[in-house]
Amino acid sequence: MSQESVLPFDPRRVELLFVDDDNDFRNTAARRFAKRGFAVQEASGVNEALRLLQDRQFDVVITDMAMPGLTGIDLLQRVKELSPECEVILLTGEGTVETAVQAMKLGAYDFLSKPFSLAELETLIQKAYERRRLSQENVQLRAVIERSQPKVRMVGESAAMREVTKLIAKAGPSDKAILIQGESGTGKELVARALHEQSSRSSKPLVSINCTALTETLLESELFGHEKGAFTGAVAAKPGLFELAHGGTLFIDEIGEMPGVMQAKLLRVLQDGSMRRVGSLQERRVDVRIITATNRDLAKEVAEHRFREDLFYRINVMSLELPPLRNRMGDIPLLVNHFLGTGWQIAPDALGLLSTYHWPGNIRQLINVIERAKILAEDRFITPEELPAMIAQPTAVPVASALSGQLPEVASKIGLPVDDGTLASIEKARVVEVMQAQRWNKSRGAQVLGISRRSLYRLLEKYGITE
Repeated sequence: MSQESVLPFDPRRVELLFVDDDNDFRNTAARRFAKRGFAVQEASGVNEALRLLQDRQFDVVITDMAMPGLTGIDLLQRVKELSPECEVILLTGEGTVETAVQAMKLGAYDFLSKPFSLAELETLIQKAYERRRLSQENVQLRAVIERSQPKVRMVGESAAMREVTKLIAKAGPSDKAILIQGESGTGKELVARALHEQSSRSSKPLVSINCTALTETLLESELFGHEKGAFTGAVAAKPGLFELAHGGTLFIDEIGEMPGVMQAKLLRVLQDGSMRRVGSLQERRVDVRIITATNRDLAKEVAEHRFREDLFYRINVMSLELPPLRNRMGDIPLLVNHFLGTGWQIAPDALGLLSTYHWPGNIRQLINVIERAKILAEDRFITPEELPAMIAQPTAVPVASALSGQLPEVASKIGLPVDDGTLASIEKARVVEVMQAQRWNKSRGAQVLGISRRSLYRLLEKYGITE
């Protein structure tokens, strides 16, 4: 159960529409419920009610059954087409109870037979709203379950990561928009989840979308939803991510890739909280915190007129910069052990190779390398043999060839004389380069050079190489 489920009923959250051709009764009821705190609209007939429903979303519609022209049953059917989640309460007179029971089968929440007290009607409205709210929460929960990923805790003790953690602790409880910037693979969605978990909205959904994965048309439908028949293939109405994230957080990844037309539509939602589904004229109001992320320099994109300046300031109330993995190399052993999981071990020389690689793909690449190694490893023990060649042998000229009788060929390729002095200089320079890269760890150095530790010791002694 969500945190809100245990709170007392708050009429200020409820949008009511009263539909009745009896002006005295309708006006009296509307005034009474407005004084109680409800947001109330009135309509004297079905046509007027339908005009209001086109422009506004209501939680509960209370309608008389028998009215001149179109009836309460007609309105019920149209309400369920326009807003299936809206609850309808029918007011019946003598001789229409049987019809009201039939209306229940068409989706009405309940009915009241006249005469009745307004207190009795309020109780029924409260129950109808509670069912609508629970139904909305169930839709949100299903969406979150479908989109959720295994929860991953943030790992790192470097100065760069300590700064990130400190900013998350400060910005998380705020309701302001946050822009996360960083290279691809640095864990921007993980930071978004951490911000959401530290906010007052943590009991509500966190919904994510990546702008690079969708065309402009699909992106609009995903964000704002669509009505049945809005476009080819829209066989049923579908709520958008803004609706699914209502009360919670919407994370928009790679917002720098968002087309200009969509930027304008997003700006409107951020300005006043109102939106429309594709193919609908009905205004819907949403309460959503926005967290965005990009691997682009958005300030530069604004300067070059590829990103709206007004939207940039809306989403960038506070920015958070994620460091690339090469700037937090000291965290790699912690990350490796975290991604390996319980029961796995890694050889020191393999860990050394991972700790000195430059990681252009950042944490995402590290995860992929670990998963690959786990597939190849025997006895849950990872050695350099299970690592990709680009990591196990990271040099431009393969060391094994340079130190196994092919030095003359190497010298010739780079335009040096092929003599003993030149070949010795190449060999010595190569050993020094590798040992410095491996921080003078002899096991890792021998592995990278493709020779045994004994051979490495001989080379170090031969050339008088010391740390």
